[in-house]
Amino acid sequence: MFNLGTSLAVHLRAGDLILINGPLGAGKTVLAQGIGKGLGITDITSPTFVISRTHKGVLPMIHVDAYRLIDTENPNLYLDDLDLDTEYSVTVVEWGGAESARLSEDRLEITIDRANEIREVEIKAIGARWNGFSL
Repeated sequence: MFNLGTSLAVHLRAGDLILINGPLGAGKTVLAQGIGKGLGITDITSPTFVISRTHKGVLPMIHVDAYRLIDTENPNLYLDDLDLDTEYSVTVVEWGGAESARLSEDRLEITIDRANEIREVEIKAIGARWNGFSL
């Protein structure tokens, strides 16, 4: 997952949105750490209890863990309250569902499946920004 993140990072630019979904322990944070490493950031930990963290790097990275927002009455409202400065940063959202998808029409939606011994990863490129994207 870490290596996938570093490979992905070379394709990123300010304003990009990446949504990462998968069960607990699937490797969402490790993927985010790999993305961070590729952007020159080494201190990425899960923002589960603070919801979001901004990291400085070659490109700034906003790392959001929306897990605690899933069961709230209005997750869109809570996400708006974070006042994310997504225009100048790469934004990575763990547990990023429909409420997070509305942050940008152009995004990568990454799903990690750990149903078997081997992790399976699906990367769905959405919007004109990601036309023709592949790793």
